[in-house]
Amino acid sequence: MTKNVLEIEYERYESLNELSVEDRELAEAAVKAVSGAYAPYSKFNVGAAVRLSDGQIITGANQENAAYPSGLCAERTAMFYANANNPDKSMVSIAIAAVKDGQLCGRPATPCGQCRQVMAEYQKVSGRKWTILLYGKKKIIKLSQVDDILPFIFTNLD
Repeated sequence: MTKNVLEIEYERYESLNELSVEDRELAEAAVKAVSGAYAPYSKFNVGAAVRLSDGQIITGANQENAAYPSGLCAERTAMFYANANNPDKSMVSIAIAAVKDGQLCGRPATPCGQCRQVMAEYQKVSGRKWTILLYGKKKIIKLSQVDDILPFIFTNLD
């Protein structure tokens, strides 16, 4: 037996002003996407913005339903729309923002396990690592690849 250590490297920012113009644009698009959320049950509105290989930004918001679990997270809403309408363009990055009680959450919201798995598959299909921005009012976290939030990714594409 051997013991191994898994380390995750990420960048932490205190404000949008510290981000590159491209990352700031993506984070702001995620915040704007929150307005499309339908979350009457959780009152937790989430927006996601996906950047495609041509620079285009596609957004999505969480959609709840009384017939739980028929809803869909913001991340998957954005990724599925992006791929369905732009199958010839790969995704290169995603930003996620959440609002509770009308205010941007202080801590960044993180994707659920299902969203992480979908992100992993699209990263694999794209053939390149893509960045993840988790945007909160008090801090912003930037990860350089999906593997960092989903170690030991399940895949049948190898």
